[in-house]
Amino acid sequence: MISLADLQRRIEKGELLPDVAIAQSLEAIEAREKDVRAFVCHAQSARAAAKGPLRGIAVGIKDIIDTADFPTEMGSSIYRGWQPRADAPVVMMLRRAGATIIGKTTTTAFASRDPTVTLNPHNPGHTPGGSSAGSAAAVAAGMIPLALGTQTGGSVIRPAAYCGVAAIKPSFRLLPTVGVKCFSWALDTVGLFGAGVEDVARGLFAMTRRAEFSDIGVAKSPRIGVVRQEFAGAVEPAAEQGLAAAIKAAERAGASVQTIDLPEMVREAWRIHPMIMDFEAHGALAWEFSERHDEIASMLRANLDETVGLTPSQYDEARRIGRRGRRELGEVFEGVDVLLTYSAPGTAPKGLSTTGDARYNRLWTLMGNPCVNVPALKVEGLPVGVQVIARFGNDAGALAAARFLENALVTSH
Repeated sequence: MISLADLQRRIEKGELLPDVAIAQSLEAIEAREKDVRAFVCHAQSARAAAKGPLRGIAVGIKDIIDTADFPTEMGSSIYRGWQPRADAPVVMMLRRAGATIIGKTTTTAFASRDPTVTLNPHNPGHTPGGSSAGSAAAVAAGMIPLALGTQTGGSVIRPAAYCGVAAIKPSFRLLPTVGVKCFSWALDTVGLFGAGVEDVARGLFAMTRRAEFSDIGVAKSPRIGVVRQEFAGAVEPAAEQGLAAAIKAAERAGASVQTIDLPEMVREAWRIHPMIMDFEAHGALAWEFSERHDEIASMLRANLDETVGLTPSQYDEARRIGRRGRRELGEVFEGVDVLLTYSAPGTAPKGLSTTGDARYNRLWTLMGNPCVNVPALKVEGLPVGVQVIARFGNDAGALAAARFLENALVTSH
């Protein structure tokens, strides 16, 4: 994989020309794309910006995010060839920081559940996850150092775990979702993929220019609360192995680790997440559902057909539960700095008919908390990740604790 932090350091020292860094990404795309199929379209030639912290950094943009110089097709035949006039604000944040937008990465249709053509770089017989499949796979395959994705259920953290890359789903609304095809306005969150935790932290700093991200160090002896989310169903042995390895490494490195039970209303919030998502999807995709119903991808179409009867009162009640859950979750963070849980139920599922399951991610998306995937180990050649979660708004704390865990895992191997 290409480390953004390493590229920045070499460019700043004058050891690497920004244009050479971009050329290296173009060569890597040329070499790997036919095996991984992470891009919908990409530049054949590109130049680096003259200035900015991300000059020389090639970035892939999930294809539900508007770009002025590439089509935005949203994984759907309905939008084939659709060309926005303007870049989405998140894309402009990257451009202003000097990044080179190298292409559009694959997405499931409207960032829902129908799989893409993308293959897992670790084993082409397994899914890379969804819906940000292309972004996770492009970084994992060493094509680009940074990519944007989105998460409504688990679409940043889960593909990052399956592909063995670092990723952050920031606090809700830290990054704007204007110019991003909406699925659920209460849940959609833009996130970043990189080779390691420092890489996504640097990407976030360059985009937001927020001082708290300027120099994310390694947390000192963090207090970690382990939540196994039993209410979300059983995990595979590989996921338990990954969590156990993370706990052991963290304790050895000086963290205090305790197991925590989540409050009842937080568990309830997990249960009602799909209701909020499906109700809002009917609003967000009203035109497509009404005017182009038969062209909607089959799994998404079946789900929309099934949930057409959801009522405003069911939705309002679900939102009330969500709000109460957020309040109760806030109290959990009085005793710990971060929570630690599974990023996915196991390794990437075999076959390409599914993108995996978001059941260990969806609660945190609804709660709005910052989540970071840290690759923990490999089982039979496939990566397993763990998820670090901090209090809402404490994205810097989530990244610092994730760096602590990343270092601890490296030293423990």
